Amino acid sequence: MSKFIQFGVDWLYRARRKVATGSVIVLAGLMAWHVVFGANGIMVYEQKRREQRELSRQIESLVKQNKSLDQQIKALKNDPQAIEKEAREKLRYARPGEVVYTLPAGKPVFAVNEKK
Repeated sequence: MSKFIQFGVDWLYRARRKVATGSVIVLAGLMAWHVVFGANGIMVYEQKRREQRELSRQIESLVKQNKSLDQQIKALKNDPQAIEKEAREKLRYARPGEVVYTLPAGKPVFAVNEKK
């Protein structure tokens, strides 16, 4: 048994550079994997960047929509033409002497009853 242990110690002493090199390679590989796929790795970083770009686009769209709605509100408060347009379209108001024609919203259904 003593010879077996001595053989292991001798082999380890002779192969110490190979063992150290292999250990460094394995450690470097684990670190590289963690940098790419870890909790704060490159993959997560890219996903967060895509998410940030999408949210920026949504914010920009909402800001434009908000400005448009602000302009519409100001027009409805101050502009008689905008008020009249809204009343005609939404409330179906008409001036005296005008006739308003409305069409049904859905598709008309035609029933044909043919007997042969």
